Amino acid sequence: MSSFTWRLGLGAFVYLLLSLNSVCAFTPANPQAVKLGAKHGALERTTSSLAKRQSATFPQYTFTQPLDHFSDTGFTFEQHYWVSDRHYQPGGPVIVFETGESSGTSRIPVLDTGIINILANATNGLGVILEHRYYGKSVPVQNFTTDSLRWLSNEQAAADSANFLANVKFPNISADLTAPGTPWIYYGGSYGGARAAHMRVLYPDLVYGAISSSGVTHATVVDWRYFDIIRQHAPADCMEQVVKAIDEVDRLLERNATRDAIKAVFGLNGISYDPDFASLLSSPLGGWQDTNWDPAINSSSIGRFCTALGVPDEATVQTVQRITVSNATFNYAKYINGSFSSSCPADKEDQDQCFGSITDPEFYSQTDLSQTWRIWNFQVCTQWGFLMTPPPDPKRPRLISKLVTKEYASLTCKLSYPPGEHFTVPEWPDVESVNKLGGYNIAADRLAIIDGEADPWRGDCPHSPDPRAHPRPDTTLRPFKLIPSAVHHWDENGLADFGAEPAFIREIQQQEIGFVKAWLKDFKPPEGHH
Repeated sequence: MSSFTWRLGLGAFVYLLLSLNSVCAFTPANPQAVKLGAKHGALERTTSSLAKRQSATFPQYTFTQPLDHFSDTGFTFEQHYWVSDRHYQPGGPVIVFETGESSGTSRIPVLDTGIINILANATNGLGVILEHRYYGKSVPVQNFTTDSLRWLSNEQAAADSANFLANVKFPNISADLTAPGTPWIYYGGSYGGARAAHMRVLYPDLVYGAISSSGVTHATVVDWRYFDIIRQHAPADCMEQVVKAIDEVDRLLERNATRDAIKAVFGLNGISYDPDFASLLSSPLGGWQDTNWDPAINSSSIGRFCTALGVPDEATVQTVQRITVSNATFNYAKYINGSFSSSCPADKEDQDQCFGSITDPEFYSQTDLSQTWRIWNFQVCTQWGFLMTPPPDPKRPRLISKLVTKEYASLTCKLSYPPGEHFTVPEWPDVESVNKLGGYNIAADRLAIIDGEADPWRGDCPHSPDPRAHPRPDTTLRPFKLIPSAVHHWDENGLADFGAEPAFIREIQQQEIGFVKAWLKDFKPPEGHH
């Protein structure tokens, strides 16, 4: 492993992973982004940025789950969960937060000042953070080989949650709060938002109500809308510069006379596989997903990137490599040089090892438990997809190179998961296993859909611009709300001083309080579950 692994700063690679969150671990599926984020721990650092809001601790417990809910293996594991009873009064509901593809510890602030605390406070409820199998401390296996990951599926995760809701006994609380005798409200954001919606559809007798915030309920092998939504909502001048530069770079890569020179302009002439070079140029764009109304977790990286690109003009620059490029491309190259290339210079380091995919296959063969990048990536490859590509219409402006194809993006699967003895990753993700639950149009009584207008993942949410996503009314029984100008599940986090939040965030959270309280008024425990 090159010294680059240890020397590269967080600032450069936080762009590559969002999280969930983004405070989310959700990232564009791409072999290079997976590799770089894994090397530098950006995934957990982005998800743990919420910890800046943390001001309290909560007891942690475990619940025993079978390794396989559908076939008796004889093995079990401990699923971790955290509880806040600060607002609980007998008769109150349980408000559970689905951690999705991040650790439970990184989500604790949601229990302290975020949406779980807000809803529990309004309803005298018990707040719970429930960790997803394979993430954080809830790891049921001894390594992350293809075979060991075969129990990581939507179906197993949903069965975990159902088993927990129906059977958990909360320490220090004498009352039986299991479902369906107690109303459970299930909240999740991003992948967790899709999980919340799925739980309401799959287990309606256990999940009394659910809130899906930025829930990616539509899985897709190819996802070109992610970067296109960024193009439409990020600063217009900046996006114009990106479009101009990427188009010019692609044209220069096509010509043997300028191919090596344009890579050298970006300080990346040591990358031998052109798609790896082209992919790296999209890395700063991930900063858009990390913007947030809350200054404690907001990323200003997209602002710095846009400042570096400058304003559109017709100026050109004669480079030392003896090619002429636009000012947009030259400024882009300076930014990449300063943020990426300089940490692994071509004249001192093996840039294929730093930035390569097929040129560094050894990285993808690591399977020990420290290789946590393999977890969500496995879900991408088996069921969710989200392989990022440019728009299919060549006339549509694009932020990423046309070299970032479906086939290139799928290398994240082919390099990482060779066939095992007991399990083989499908050639393409089985997205139908997700979409059969409703996809864009998933719906149920007491299932709230909350999306952000400027969220790059909105293309996979019920408010997608895709014509297959049907408009629907916003009602108390079936809330359907789009937060203006919001990015990724902006309703999720909160401040200790609720009044200090922006008015539009207070408004959506008050609406959530309103419809949840309305739902609870109608709750009647089933006969025999009093």
